[in-house]
Amino acid sequence: MPSPSSRPFSRPSRRTVLATGSVLGGTLLAGGLPAPAGAADTAPAGSDPWRAVLDDADLVWQRMPKTWYEGPFLGNGFLGSGIYAEPAAEDGTFQAVRFNVQHSEVQDHRPQFGSLFGLARLPIGHFTLEPVGTITGLDWRLGLRDAELTGTLTTDRGTLTIRALVHNSRSTLAVEVTPSQGERDFAWAFHPAEAVSPRAAFRPLPQGYEPNPPAETSEHDGIFAAVQPLRSGGQHVTAWRERTRGGVRTLYAHVAHSYPRSTALGRALAAVRDASKLAYDALAVSHRAWWHAFYRKSFLSLPDARMQRFYWIQLYKTASAARRDAPVMATCGPWLESTPWPATWWNLNVQLEYWLIHASNHLELDAVTRALSEFRDNLTAETAPAYRADSLGIPRTTDASLVNGGATGPVLGYGVGIPGQDPPTPEVGNLTWALHNVWLSYRHTMDESILRDVLFPLLRKAINYYLHFLEPGADGKLHLPATFSPEYGGNSRDCNYDLMLLTWGCRTLLESAELLRIDDELAPRWREVLARRADYPTDGNGFMIGADIPFAKSHRHYSHLLAVYPLYELTGRTPEERALIEKSLAHWVGFEGALQGYTFTGAASMSALLGKGEDALSYLGQLMTRFIQPNTMYQETGPVIETPLSAAQSLHDMVCQSWGGVIRVFPALPAAWADLTVHNFRTQGAFLLSAVRKDGVTRWVRLHSEAGAPCVVRHGISGPIEVRDGRGRPLRYESVGDGAIQVALRKGESALITARGDRPDLRITPVEPNEEAPRWGLPG
Repeated sequence: MPSPSSRPFSRPSRRTVLATGSVLGGTLLAGGLPAPAGAADTAPAGSDPWRAVLDDADLVWQRMPKTWYEGPFLGNGFLGSGIYAEPAAEDGTFQAVRFNVQHSEVQDHRPQFGSLFGLARLPIGHFTLEPVGTITGLDWRLGLRDAELTGTLTTDRGTLTIRALVHNSRSTLAVEVTPSQGERDFAWAFHPAEAVSPRAAFRPLPQGYEPNPPAETSEHDGIFAAVQPLRSGGQHVTAWRERTRGGVRTLYAHVAHSYPRSTALGRALAAVRDASKLAYDALAVSHRAWWHAFYRKSFLSLPDARMQRFYWIQLYKTASAARRDAPVMATCGPWLESTPWPATWWNLNVQLEYWLIHASNHLELDAVTRALSEFRDNLTAETAPAYRADSLGIPRTTDASLVNGGATGPVLGYGVGIPGQDPPTPEVGNLTWALHNVWLSYRHTMDESILRDVLFPLLRKAINYYLHFLEPGADGKLHLPATFSPEYGGNSRDCNYDLMLLTWGCRTLLESAELLRIDDELAPRWREVLARRADYPTDGNGFMIGADIPFAKSHRHYSHLLAVYPLYELTGRTPEERALIEKSLAHWVGFEGALQGYTFTGAASMSALLGKGEDALSYLGQLMTRFIQPNTMYQETGPVIETPLSAAQSLHDMVCQSWGGVIRVFPALPAAWADLTVHNFRTQGAFLLSAVRKDGVTRWVRLHSEAGAPCVVRHGISGPIEVRDGRGRPLRYESVGDGAIQVALRKGESALITARGDRPDLRITPVEPNEEAPRWGLPG
């Protein structure tokens, strides 16, 4: 059997995939429906397209990872483990491997010190795997399909064969080690971390802030527990035990957090006790089943091998870091490392972290909609008392329950700034932007409960906060007092960040009220805002930061361009509008110095909007070469997770766009991507899109309606077309201009679009790569 990292690159040839109508491999059934999710789990790897692309995307290590940015990572939205070497000895040799143990719920609870110290996520600690001998080599593989790390650690005394996972539902880290004779006496050790905000390594501690007391370790009937008491009350506990079965030793570890009660110890002990009753193989069964089903909800294959692997790793990363019932992702997901950013950031990070869940058909990971709904009362408290009766807002940073603790502590007691005043910084638009993510979840599912129960009531109050401050000027237009554009510096009247979000918010409220049949008393005011609000400030270089501040220095953030992306309020529909977008984009990225990774993902998506696939690919290429780390992680001083995830969304924007009520198939592909396969991509209107492109030609497009919403599609097939239903019968359609057609589809119905007379192969298969490329990780 080949070693984990020596399996050859393999994709099935087009001749080896199963015929249309098979229930294996996720190929389309005769009626156009996808095969059952678990049908291919036992199929030969060569017959299953998901298995082919996932096996190909596995990360490999044949050199020792030295940092979080280089090593394997495991997680389930709550418990996370990053795996890399303990620092080398003076002679440069490695004596141990660390398995970090961090948890997205573990935080401090002292709001008087603000979100970055008093409510910060707290480090927990790490296990070290300590061989008998000195480490001389390794051969590891992070298998995406099973979400497991496997491989061998070699020392001058023997070998340690490793399998590791963070169990999907049990939140247990399980590490199975099979030692050779010379390594039978290897050891595990747990090292509790100091329970202090990681920001303390980068900024002075606030006056009066004291670190939490040290953790205390004790044994409970063969299970060890490190109990970390918190000065605010409550505790977090890491419990673990090792079980030996034959010559195999397995470590089981679990983390629990409780506040204000001290109940975490009992829960942690019980979780380890239950999990350790199972051998590793038995424990892995349900874990693997969840992951296998997860991936099969959508499919993407493109001829850039490095980029395709990157994409599937981002899906793995997102499902390792996010769950609907988990905290909204903090800046580094569940893998807390040394960082000045130990909180959840709402002026870009959260929004970018979750965009990819929509098109990839993974709404089960949507913690944003759940959290904004669950903690809406906390959002009320983050506005100044004078506005709490009818307004909501979210500060730049919060803890897991969306509490900030006051921008300057208990003096103010609230975190959302007031337009025209400072402090706190009047960064007002963050909630409205976050609610755009909720709107995306509604539009991609057409679930009216999201619109009625979450989006409309919260957006109404977020926009109402703006309405308190809009004032008519001498020009008769409505103007905003000075607010802050993340993260340019300085406050400006008529700040584009806020004007653009205000415009989108008023338009969305009016459309939502009509859909919900609500005669809202504020509707006339929303219409007035749309009719009379100040124009977006521009100058000879394009969009300004605001009326008082030109865009005149390097700036990583596209806060002044939100109307272009992701709001799609300005799309280049006229030559003048397109020229303004192109000028603004070029001016923004033309300033080197402060540009960061998400600068290039934003630029890629804006280029995709304009149909410029070559430019989009170029921006993503710069991201890959300049910023993405060996394991596809990313850093700005400390680890931040949003940029690689938003790069996956940029790929989505090149492959499919669905704004403005129109589904656009392959709108911005570079010439090198002559072949491409997409299956069950979720679009706005709650459609599932499947399509295949071969030799630079779109061969077929299929849309399945989950909600019966209007179906308008720009299919990209040249010449006369045919549209047929799931049984092959002709469907009537209407041409609506600009290469688009409208098809009447009821809920549950499908439409297949092909060139007239063409009967293309409808099988879902991976495409062949244009050229070989190295794997992610640290291959030899």
